[in-house]
Amino acid sequence: MSAVLDTHAAIWYLIDSAKISETVYRLIDNAAADGTPTYISAVTLIETVCLSERGRITADALSTFMTALGKENPAFRVVPVDTRIAQALSQVPRITVPDMPDRIIAATAAYLVGLPLVTRDPAPSIRGNSDDLVTAKNSAFS
Repeated sequence: MSAVLDTHAAIWYLIDSAKISETVYRLIDNAAADGTPTYISAVTLIETVCLSERGRITADALSTFMTALGKENPAFRVVPVDTRIAQALSQVPRITVPDMPDRIIAATAAYLVGLPLVTRDPAPSIRGNSDDLVTAKNSAFS
């Protein structure tokens, strides 16, 4: 099974952080072993650079992240932010997810119907129905 990862989940997976659970590691590893990519939003690339610039992640973590994305057969597939994602954004209420990068990532999950969103944030509601979104909350990252 594949998933959409938020920025922190993608970074923590690549740097082998203890901040995500074994369940999340298995989900990503099993998808990769099956030849199924795990999806990240293009906004995650921008957020990762910004996190590095602000000193919230190390330059090594940024390098590891970018190197993994540059591989010929990456475990991650970047989903562009385009008109399809912009249209899906209406399914993620701004009042529920006020942070624009988080909304874009949730809209990516809404667009890729049927895939869970792995996030450390509280579960955003898509179309007002939390069943449309499976969330690995903070407890899954500890």
